[in-house]
Amino acid sequence: MQKKFIVFVGILIIITVALIVLLVPSSVDESGYQSEVIITNLDTPWAMAFLPDDRLIFTERGGKVKIWDENQVQEIGNINVKEVSESGLLGIAVDPDFNNNKYVYLYYTTQNNGNRISRFTLNTNLTDETVLLDNIPSSGIHNGGRLKFGPDGKLYATTGDAGNELLAQDNNSLAGKILRLNKDGTVPADNPFGNYVYSYGHRDPQGITWNTSNGLMYASEHGATRNDEINIIEKGGNYGWPIVECDNSTDGYINAIRCFSEFTLAPSGMAFYKNSLFVAGLRGNQLRRLYLDSSGMKITREEELFNNLGRIRDVIEHKGYLYIATSNKDGRGVPKIDDDKIIRIKVGI
Repeated sequence: MQKKFIVFVGILIIITVALIVLLVPSSVDESGYQSEVIITNLDTPWAMAFLPDDRLIFTERGGKVKIWDENQVQEIGNINVKEVSESGLLGIAVDPDFNNNKYVYLYYTTQNNGNRISRFTLNTNLTDETVLLDNIPSSGIHNGGRLKFGPDGKLYATTGDAGNELLAQDNNSLAGKILRLNKDGTVPADNPFGNYVYSYGHRDPQGITWNTSNGLMYASEHGATRNDEINIIEKGGNYGWPIVECDNSTDGYINAIRCFSEFTLAPSGMAFYKNSLFVAGLRGNQLRRLYLDSSGMKITREEELFNNLGRIRDVIEHKGYLYIATSNKDGRGVPKIDDDKIIRIKVGI
């Protein structure tokens, strides 16, 4: 009798575990991928990029620019920024012709003139600042800030609406846009509106990346209450804010390929790798993997990754590895021991 009872209990346990596995959404934490913490004790790292010699260069929101060379971290710049809530030193980009010109580009909030995009020369330290674009509307919220070179060799920057949502629909304003610049700060001749604006109707886009197979440009954007978006960016496209969010019916606005209406992801940096979009989630406390179909225009399935690290601000890919940066010291997280961190990940499939 006792043996039958033990068998019965064992069967119940197996059935219960099976049901839990079936009902819980797909979730993979850092034990599912090969990962290692490479840098610790940072203060709100915001953006990362790689130099041609494989050194990692990154920003901290308080104004510091640092380089990691696999052995040590070295500070190579300290920018005078206005760090209030979401503002400060944000994006970084390395010139595609860095080996010849030594140029590095930064997006930051100044003390008086809003957000700024500047070019610096990097030898031992950052020197010779040249302001490319100034007076981008800034605020304690919604500053955008991502800075990357596209496959066309142009410099792209995301800007938020700076808390004034009507600016997003005004093509004479730099706020609530994705901007496109020549490397010298001039307006590209083929920009859609004869100014720096490439796309508009954005609330607070903080991530951009490109599909290496077909050149599609993707952007991540914070919604007002949930409704975070992943968009395919089209030249001259209107993405709706503040008139529509995640809309599927209104003519004249481009719809998101993914709307996070069921929870708040608060997406920031993005990377394209292995036909997937990897999206850093702040409030979502995760790295989210969005698998794409062969066209790159539809998401076929998703995974929640690294949900034990807290807020994740940026993700980039370099030579077969992903690099993610946590943002637990940004005033909205709960810092853990040795935060903030940069982690290197090997993606198997």
